[in-house]
Amino acid sequence: MMSQQFDPEQFVIAAGDAIIAADTDGSIVLWNPAAERVFGYTESEALGRSLDLIIPGRLRHRHWEGYRQVMQTGQTRYGTEVLRVPAVHKEGRALSIAFTVALLDTPDTQTRVIAAIIRDETSRWKEERALRQRLAELEARKD
Repeated sequence: MMSQQFDPEQFVIAAGDAIIAADTDGSIVLWNPAAERVFGYTESEALGRSLDLIIPGRLRHRHWEGYRQVMQTGQTRYGTEVLRVPAVHKEGRALSIAFTVALLDTPDTQTRVIAAIIRDETSRWKEERALRQRLAELEARKD
């Protein structure tokens, strides 16, 4: 499966996508360098804090309902399906992110951790929005 010479921690550190993990209560337990680049918080600022750090206020209730359900059932469809949602940068600016998650059990199997691999798609989202607006303008001219 994997070579014993491979250190998974190196992958987490070197990954171009943000990798974040949170415990059962939603406290951040892993924050890689790419997460700092995407969200603006250093590892020391993020560790131990709630995921609310990056979740827009208007979406928190919905997020936590889903989060609790995943922790209780141990099942999520976002292990294979990409979820695209808004997020918030440390500076307060809106982000558009896409991610998948993995539900992991700790060695004692008493605790679950949700790990997410996150890509910042803000630029792509803005480009698509501009294209949709331009298309709507062109279609309106035809009428």
